[in-house]
Amino acid sequence: MNDRCSSQYRWVSVGAIALSMLILSSAGLTAQAADESKGVKRVAFVSGRPSHRYAAHEHKAGCMLLAKLLEESQPNFQTVVYTGGWPKDSHALDGFDAVVMYSDGGDGHMVNRNLEQVQALMDRGVGLVCIHYAVEVPKGEVGNKFLDWIGGYFEVNWSVNPHWTAEFTDFPDHPVTRGVRPFAVNDEWYYHMRFPENMEGVTPILSAVPPASTLDRKPGPRSSNPAVRAMIGQPHHVAWARERPDGGRGFGFTGGHVHWNWGLESHRKVVLNAIVWAAHGEVPADGVSTRRLTLEDLEANQDYEQPADFDRAAIQKLLDEWNS
Repeated sequence: MNDRCSSQYRWVSVGAIALSMLILSSAGLTAQAADESKGVKRVAFVSGRPSHRYAAHEHKAGCMLLAKLLEESQPNFQTVVYTGGWPKDSHALDGFDAVVMYSDGGDGHMVNRNLEQVQALMDRGVGLVCIHYAVEVPKGEVGNKFLDWIGGYFEVNWSVNPHWTAEFTDFPDHPVTRGVRPFAVNDEWYYHMRFPENMEGVTPILSAVPPASTLDRKPGPRSSNPAVRAMIGQPHHVAWARERPDGGRGFGFTGGHVHWNWGLESHRKVVLNAIVWAAHGEVPADGVSTRRLTLEDLEANQDYEQPADFDRAAIQKLLDEWNS
């Protein structure tokens, strides 16, 4: 079942979603025209189902947090969060300037069964942002779509998914990097992604050199392969931006496994900047600046109960270090 979280963070049942979208479609052209005249941008967040353990792959909590911060900091942005996977209503994503997908991927990726709907959105110039596992899709038809839509994807038996501390020190001159300062953070940073030949049409946003130890695992579909081992010591791109020939925009970000990392300002700023950019909004000169997040902000809306042995003090110490 899908739930929707509106910009006022109300939970709505599937039936209510269908009714609301029917009402929207009947008056949608007028409302959309009014929004456009006011410079309003609308972003839909589509979160996947519960996936891993507490504070990992927290798709719902991550989407709700990013949506809330976006609205708090950018008055001309309106957001809707759909949880539980792809919306059942085929018109649910009509009228949005950008769609953010934060979900599990691979053979179970929600786009696999909805290619026509997504392609229709892309044809209308809608921006697409994919976070973490949502960048992994099957090689072939869907992979080729991702090369076009966002400029890259995780390809099994080519890309790898180790946990490591990536250090980001240099950034290209691009709206997505505005206000982003050098940072380092441990996450499951996928790398050796599949990109178009010569990175045509793609701008690397975050790049780092993974340590050789990231390939210590036995060869496997997501752990190691000859092609990636041949690139030990070279930088890899873990976030990138794509401007499509039709003017549509896409962004891929391989971090996002560790929920606490949204507490690091530059880490979340890259993604928030990208969402604004993908929606054809104006990224502020200093990037999307947000308030300092509390531990309570990050604990909210997670899929799993907090473990009895959870060390809140350790996470609070980490947040204090990041915010010092």
